[in-house]
Amino acid sequence: MGIIAKPLGYMLYWIYNLVGNYGLSLIVLTVLVKCFLYPLYRKQIKSTAGMSEIAEKSKEIQDRYAHDKEKQSEAMAELYAKENFNPMSGCLPMLIQMPIIMGLFALLRNPMQYLPESTLSTMVFAVHEPFLWIDDLSQPDKWILPILTGISTYFAFSMNDAMMASSAGAGADSMKSMNVIMKYFFPISLLWFSRSYPAGLAIYWAGGQFLQIFFNIHIRKLRKELNEQKEHRDLVKRAEKELVKKKRARVAKVKGNQ
Repeated sequence: MGIIAKPLGYMLYWIYNLVGNYGLSLIVLTVLVKCFLYPLYRKQIKSTAGMSEIAEKSKEIQDRYAHDKEKQSEAMAELYAKENFNPMSGCLPMLIQMPIIMGLFALLRNPMQYLPESTLSTMVFAVHEPFLWIDDLSQPDKWILPILTGISTYFAFSMNDAMMASSAGAGADSMKSMNVIMKYFFPISLLWFSRSYPAGLAIYWAGGQFLQIFFNIHIRKLRKELNEQKEHRDLVKRAEKELVKKKRARVAKVKGNQ
């Protein structure tokens, strides 16, 4: 993770020179990284917004061509092309995010290993600075930060889970039990681990999750707008089909009278 952690180390040192406080530097770094990753997260959510409809149509194709895999593959490819849907588009943003998150995790867990050598004389003291109630940011905070980490992770994960479940359609039931376990197990695990990690790392994670909650609120609004647009398009299509049906009925009636 050094290839990611070292550039982040330079960024952390640059921020520290600007704000002059290691705790504030971690918060600023967290905000910058989350804002950088937000377009990827937004793209991931937008790509899953239509998954429910795609899943229903995919199920119809699978049932129709259950005994003809070649026809099934062709029909699925036509569906994806028609709907302008890329099944990998939801995974790609997450694949891009993971190395950055892991690099930042490595940096904040052991900052002296990844900070530039020219900065060590300054940063060796910075990482031990106090911040708010924390006497030394390189040492674990036993309760307050871990509790904040667990709470923020629980709410952020719950909101993500709700949004993904609404996109998963029929496949949501198969994931329900796993999501319930993760919803509670993951925050509790992070709470426990945060009691042994440097307080600086807990600040990053808790701050990032609280910021994620605000992102999720915005994404939820975006999802609502996308659903309203989809409903409007569906309404227009139904109205067009109804007009075509009535037109055909009138033409058939005229021909019948003749």
